[in-house]
Amino acid sequence: MATSRREFLRAAALVGASAVAAPAAPASADPGGAAPGGPGADTTFTPAGKLGFGTARSASPVWFTLEGGRLSEVYHPDLSTPASRETQIVVTDGESFVERVSDVEHRTELPDEEVPAYRQTARGTGWTLTTRYVTDPDRDTVLVDVEFRSRRPLRVYVLHDPALGGDGTTDHAFPRAGALVAANGSSACAVMAGGGFSESTVGYAGVNDGWTELVAGRGLLTHHYATAGPGNVVQLGRLRLDGTTRTRELIALGFGADADHAVRAARASLTRGFGPAAAAYASGWRQYLAGLPEPPADADRRVYLTSVVVLAASEDKRNPGAFIASPSMPWAFGFDRAVAPRYGSYHLVWPRDLYQIATGLLAAGDRAAAERALDYLLRVQQPDGHWPQNTTVDGTPFWTSVQLDETAAPMLLAWLLDRDDRATVDSLTRGGDFLLSYTGNGHASPYTEQERWEEQSGYSPSTIASVIAGLVCLADLMHRAGRDPSRFLAAADRWRAAVDGWTVTGNGPYSPRPYFLRLTKDGNPNAGTTYDLGNNNPGTTDQRAVVDAGFLELVRLGVRRAQDPVVLNSLAVVDARISTLTPSGRHWHRYSGDGYGEQADGRPWNVNRPDVVRTYGRLWPIFAGERGEYELLAGDRPAARNRLRDMAACAGETGLLPEQVWDTNPPYPAVRPGTPTASATPLAWTHAQYLRLAWSLSRGRPVEYPDVVATRYLNA
Repeated sequence: MATSRREFLRAAALVGASAVAAPAAPASADPGGAAPGGPGADTTFTPAGKLGFGTARSASPVWFTLEGGRLSEVYHPDLSTPASRETQIVVTDGESFVERVSDVEHRTELPDEEVPAYRQTARGTGWTLTTRYVTDPDRDTVLVDVEFRSRRPLRVYVLHDPALGGDGTTDHAFPRAGALVAANGSSACAVMAGGGFSESTVGYAGVNDGWTELVAGRGLLTHHYATAGPGNVVQLGRLRLDGTTRTRELIALGFGADADHAVRAARASLTRGFGPAAAAYASGWRQYLAGLPEPPADADRRVYLTSVVVLAASEDKRNPGAFIASPSMPWAFGFDRAVAPRYGSYHLVWPRDLYQIATGLLAAGDRAAAERALDYLLRVQQPDGHWPQNTTVDGTPFWTSVQLDETAAPMLLAWLLDRDDRATVDSLTRGGDFLLSYTGNGHASPYTEQERWEEQSGYSPSTIASVIAGLVCLADLMHRAGRDPSRFLAAADRWRAAVDGWTVTGNGPYSPRPYFLRLTKDGNPNAGTTYDLGNNNPGTTDQRAVVDAGFLELVRLGVRRAQDPVVLNSLAVVDARISTLTPSGRHWHRYSGDGYGEQADGRPWNVNRPDVVRTYGRLWPIFAGERGEYELLAGDRPAARNRLRDMAACAGETGLLPEQVWDTNPPYPAVRPGTPTASATPLAWTHAQYLRLAWSLSRGRPVEYPDVVATRYLNA
């Protein structure tokens, strides 16, 4: 795909001239002038399929991502706030071609599986580029080490698109002390090069930004604007590289509350140099991993260590315990400003994902991280008894629907951590009272406004399993604290007895024997009640024809036995209806008819758009992990080991695990089924599930299995 894009750019604008040495820079037509044409194109973000995600283990609040051969979004000052969209290199001979690294052949590598310090290599017309990335552990700076070699002298530019405050539409760009600075009144970024810039310009995206100007000028800048804004500004600076006589340069992206702080950070990191900063960066991660157990025998070492590092890197520095779901904005969340204004998308904190992350790190030996996650849930995220759908890292609610499994999750985590202190039990008791009093369908029951996929209301087996197990775990903690838990146990018992009546159909189309449904809208699983699946899946569907594997939560959480006949029949149904065998093993869709994914031709998902034809949810590697945990409880360790292998086979080239992988019909000929789609990568939940299954195999059963629940319901 990169090659075809490169050829398109050449054919469209630049083909025909012979290869000659780079000519001298033209004189600026408007030295020091302000760029016209604001505010520029709407801000969008880069695709969500990241191949790199890094930050220092120190308190420095800056994180970077890599995508498409370039530095993609950088986050600062917290993990809910993208501060830049992209930073990449542009190469031209000033006459016959202009090439961005994102448009040519490129690859991203992780040289050391213990350290999230990446190397990218790109090859264009007679040139090669190698870039290495770290953050300065002592400053708010991303450092980019650049090595550029060419057959003849060429021009090399750094192209930077700031998006301060997660917005990018109100930035101002201006020069300051040799840096290209962008600021929006509350934060700033400064781009500096060790050798300075020999020429530069700023402008508005899509109007007169540096890339647009270079393409229009066949590799030459005809304007050298000094300032721009407010708007979607883009900055361009020419490095003092030519690929022959000068081949190395260091670029610093410094961040701060204002221009002066950003410039000082960038300059200090340049003075320190890439080598010392990279050594300190690596030392921090090695020291962290040295304090944890070695990977278990069944784990793929590269994927395992990458998983630990990804989860640890996903914690905000200023809000301990706030782990985001992913440093990415898939599909419409990245380009549709109406869908995800400002902070929207996956760089938020979901209580459900936080439970997954905390238990994954707990399994890997980082108990302190799990404790911080629980403290964050209890002290920051709980507003009125229940836990919100998600929040920014500072605890501000963003999406506010009620998902009952997210109120149960802190109870499960607290039980795993043996947290029976007064403050913890007080907070969890408020959550339990909320569960007992919640009337989502007009009366108290585990009818949830949204189930775990955040799309439907109803009676969901996975949600009900979480609520039952959470209440039993809460009751145990209350008993230890000398309190009466009888009301919570009575509700758990009552709902356990009712779950089949709410969610198991005896007359559905997929089997003559009873099986679990994804959910029911009315608590009557034998009724042909229909509902709209959403996600661009037109029409309505009989609830008896929609299945998922969420019922396995009943087994994982000790509410039902692995050999339960309805569970066994439901497994046969979901395997037949929503599983696909790929070169990366067998994987499962979320549910029948899921539309949360790309269109058939690979174009992106957009939310419930009538002008967007059908979209298709693909396969989720987390379900291989959930199935593996079930198989351990069923006594089939070899099958569970195969699930761990299948999860690892879904990793991208740098070991990052995705939200979704392609099924049997990828839209691109070069794409193999079972490899990552353009969904969120890395997805913290997937990495957490991998860690949990790896340690569950080592210990013989799921590491997060709540024995107190199994004792009550299975061993009585």
